[in-house]
Amino acid sequence: MRRRILLSILAVVILIALLLGLPLMYTAWLWVEDLTRSDLQARLDRMAAEIVSQEGEQGVIVNGLDTAPLRLVVPAGAKLTVIYPTPGDLEVQVDIGEPAVEQPLIESLSMGRSGSLRLEAPSDSMKSLQQQAVGAVALVVLASLGAGTAVATVTARRLADPLRDVADRAARLAEGDFRKEPRRHGIAELDRVSEVLDAVTVEISGRLQRERALVGDVSHQLRSRLTAVRLRLDELSVHPDPAVVDEATEALAQVDRLTVAIDELVRSSRMAGGGPEPVAVVRELAGVVADWQRPYRDAGRDLVLRGEAAVMSTARSSRLRESVSVLVDNALMHGGGTCTVAVRSVPGTAEHEAMVCVEVGDEGEGVSDELAPHIFDRGFSGGGSTGVGLALARALVEADGGRLDLQRRRPALFAAFLPMAPDAEPR
Repeated sequence: MRRRILLSILAVVILIALLLGLPLMYTAWLWVEDLTRSDLQARLDRMAAEIVSQEGEQGVIVNGLDTAPLRLVVPAGAKLTVIYPTPGDLEVQVDIGEPAVEQPLIESLSMGRSGSLRLEAPSDSMKSLQQQAVGAVALVVLASLGAGTAVATVTARRLADPLRDVADRAARLAEGDFRKEPRRHGIAELDRVSEVLDAVTVEISGRLQRERALVGDVSHQLRSRLTAVRLRLDELSVHPDPAVVDEATEALAQVDRLTVAIDELVRSSRMAGGGPEPVAVVRELAGVVADWQRPYRDAGRDLVLRGEAAVMSTARSSRLRESVSVLVDNALMHGGGTCTVAVRSVPGTAEHEAMVCVEVGDEGEGVSDELAPHIFDRGFSGGGSTGVGLALARALVEADGGRLDLQRRRPALFAAFLPMAPDAEPR
């Protein structure tokens, strides 16, 4: 960020220096030439006055031109050509100074009645002064660039460092670090952001504490109820009827899995930051499919798991299993035919990272056009259920940085896109 701010300010400074410096250099160049020509013109005016003073009453020079006063005004290395009238309307030309001047700077003056002055001065001194003037302007421009660079460096440091501190603090807040930051940077807007972050920190910390307390209370009540259910099932497990024993054993296994799922969900909800360990998606979902095989067999349907065994994701295993269980249950309740759970990898692109796609589809009638826009709304159901399942599944997937979409309406196909483990990204 500091580099971008510095480059932006430097670009503006350089642009201004070019827009002002180049015209100033050109103006200085013309200014020196104008001063030199003005000096030559002033010399010609003084010469013309001297010649007029030597003219008689008839406006002509009778006894020849006295050139001594004129030589005093002619610059060194210059040539002066004087044409003046004499009696009898004759014109006389007198050359004073050098016989010839290389690359001269020429100024002339007309005095009337066939009289004129022509002054040819060497341009070397003028060009030298022009170069000095342009050099002085260039030095001023370079000094301005140096000052602009210093100001840009100080400004970039003054802006970038506080912005980086605020961004780091926001990142720590996202990771669960709710400590206040007393430091301020002397910039009103950034200090206001820091004050808002302090207030947000207190609010979020309080809410998390209340939610964690609520989760703890709910999990305790659920464990108590599950313990009571388990005691009843333990009694049924010694029933003389083998069918009852089988059902009780299967129910006990479901209770154990539900207890483990509750423990994992509570534990993951209390974890602050820290990326989870990569999980093998197919292996995790194999247990989910095994749990739902019997309900599907009782309904006369098939449940199939397909996918790449090597696909790894950073999604938490408990959330992954629960979200897919919701989708499988939804396919059992509202779908038809074979339900397929497919796992595949989605290669990354320049705009998107590599993802793991878990698709759950069936061969039923699908989702109507009226229900499709609201199917993930909490409390909305088109089949008489609570309307919580799909909303919960989407929340679990999004909690791991993924997304859950209805990819196809008829027959229904749900797709959960989960972040792929970095070491497992496809080449």
